[in-house]
Amino acid sequence: MSKLVTIYGGSGFVGRYIARRMAKEGWRVRVAVRRPNEAMYVKPYGVPGQVEPVLCNIRDDASVAAVMQGADAVVNCVGILNELGKNTFDAVQADGAERIARIAAGQGVSAMVHVSAIGADQDSDSAYAQSKAAGEAAVLEHMPEAVILRPSIIFGAEDQFFNRFAAMTRLSPVLPIAHADTKFQPVYVDDVAKAAVAAVLGQAEPGVYELGGPEVKSFGALMQQMLEVIDRRRLVLSLPGPIAKLVALGFDVLQFVSFQLIENKMLTRDQLKNLEADNVVSEDAKGFDELGIHPVSLASVLPDYLWKFRPSGQYRELMDSARNLRNDL
Repeated sequence: MSKLVTIYGGSGFVGRYIARRMAKEGWRVRVAVRRPNEAMYVKPYGVPGQVEPVLCNIRDDASVAAVMQGADAVVNCVGILNELGKNTFDAVQADGAERIARIAAGQGVSAMVHVSAIGADQDSDSAYAQSKAAGEAAVLEHMPEAVILRPSIIFGAEDQFFNRFAAMTRLSPVLPIAHADTKFQPVYVDDVAKAAVAAVLGQAEPGVYELGGPEVKSFGALMQQMLEVIDRRRLVLSLPGPIAKLVALGFDVLQFVSFQLIENKMLTRDQLKNLEADNVVSEDAKGFDELGIHPVSLASVLPDYLWKFRPSGQYRELMDSARNLRNDL
């Protein structure tokens, strides 16, 4: 274990998978997070002392530099879907990415991987997409040999996409969504981790890679597939544009008047702007093929973690088998 990688946001949804895979490659892994006491679950990813969570504030130069000392590579997985307090899109996804890249260049770090997102666009109406594009530009300015990964919507056991909507089906016979026709190319979180590890190990050429799974489906179709997996019948209701804007405004106002004690985790006005454009891999983009990775499908993974939302939970197959046996008799 002679080499060290610092993973900013290494305890998050994507970061934890990268940390686990880097540990398996024999690297020492420094997981830079805001609350290391809440990230102790990463320690068993390797042998004792191999994976360590450390305190880091991505908005502070000294903090970022301290956890990077002695690192051979850095991976930036820090990202937010909603602005809260000082953690604005620009502060985290633009300035934070620039800070990591600038300090990495100053310390002579040999490799950097930056996890961005499909849809990063400086000309977008979305502040999220603008900040992602600004972060990418800053990374390439300071670390021109960096690898930038742009995944589509990411799914996996800890995701906040399928899990959130599946949970909603427990409470309502209607599943309201906005822009049901918007297309996504869902990508498995561990496939994104494989891409990041390949980049750290020097198995990927520098540049931008867009990562999408083997299937392109509309938002509405993804909800229907999820309902089939969890064995529930719900009406998937596509909200008209004006109604969706009112709903998003209401949730944003609720966050504001509660002095951000109630975070808008449902739908923000900025997320609504993002949903106006398809979230799929561009035709001329580099992707999994160039990395030698074969992405897995939704159908092969969703049942592994959405079973808990079924009316009978993990016993559905057993009940179906008993029902079929009774019908045969």
